[in-house]
Amino acid sequence: METINKIGRRKASVARVYLTAGKGSIVVNGKDYKEYFPLQYIQYNIENPLKLTDSLNSYDIKVNVSGGGVKGQAEAIRLGISRALVDLNIEHKGVLKENKYLTRDARVVERKKYGKPKARKSFQFSKR
Repeated sequence: METINKIGRRKASVARVYLTAGKGSIVVNGKDYKEYFPLQYIQYNIENPLKLTDSLNSYDIKVNVSGGGVKGQAEAIRLGISRALVDLNIEHKGVLKENKYLTRDARVVERKKYGKPKARKSFQFSKR
């Protein structure tokens, strides 16, 4: 099996996922994913597509991720892993789609408008 690479995005984060046959190691930016993401619920977020498809110990995953925060990066990795698993075996698509792991979450930060301190916040209004 050759390397499968896919891209996942979320907010300002971009994750490049490289999936190869192996023993189940997940490396994010040169570190183990449990070291890179110490919070338990974020680790669960990354592992879940692999658990749903019963392939947790079947593939080695190498990820380069940049931009955004911790949660955005984790969800970008999740999308990249899900896309790679579908590319590997089309039968995984139903389970992953059912759990909304193949949907690109398009919500991003709204841009700042001129004449305002933030995107929608206004300066205090004074009648007199």
